[in-house]
Formats: sequence, C-alpha cells, structure tokens
Amino acid sequence: MHVARNAIVSALCASAAALSAQLAHAGDAQQGQALVDRDCNGCHVRLVGDAARIYTRESRRVHTPAQLRAQVAYCNTQLGTGYFPDEEESVAAWLDQRYYRFKP
Repeated sequence: MHVARNAIVSALCASAAALSAQLAHAGDAQQGQALVDRDCNGCHVRLVGDAARIYTRESRRVHTPAQLRAQVAYCNTQLGTGYFPDEEESVAAWLDQRYYRFKP
C-alpha cells in the first residue's frame, strides 16, 4: 500500500517539476528581453540600485520555474504593464536564459 502510494506521489512530483521547467522555456526570450528592458529594469533600479542585482542577490525570491512565472505575473499586475500570458512566458524565458538557468 505504502509503496504504491509513494510511487504515485513520486511520479506526480516528477511530472509537475518537468512541466514547470518546460513552461519556463515556453516563451520567446528575445521578446522577453525587450519587455524587461522597457518595463522592468527601471523598477529594479529603484528597488535595489542595479537592475540585474534583483535576480542575482543572495536573498532572491525565485528558486524554481514556477516561482519565476509567479513573480513575473505579480510584477505584471503591480506595474500594470498589461502583459498577455504569452508575454509573461517570454519574460520568464528571458530571465531564465539570462539569470536563472533552470534545468529543462
């Protein structure tokens, strides 16, 4: 009983992790870079003094692809940029490619 349950839980966790990693790469990184340059960097400079430092600081909030996507969505709402889901995916793809490098 426990073996079967543990196998199912392990399989679900592995599937969720794989899907989460895949989604972080679903967008157009080039478009994402343009959006970050246009909409995100100014806010990050005001917050921490250097746009890139928000992603590289030791106390950063993002440690998984799912957290990255959630943070991009949060910033989209807070800044009122009005990104569509595909644009959020593009921002996440650029940030992953440039700073996070999550494994697919």
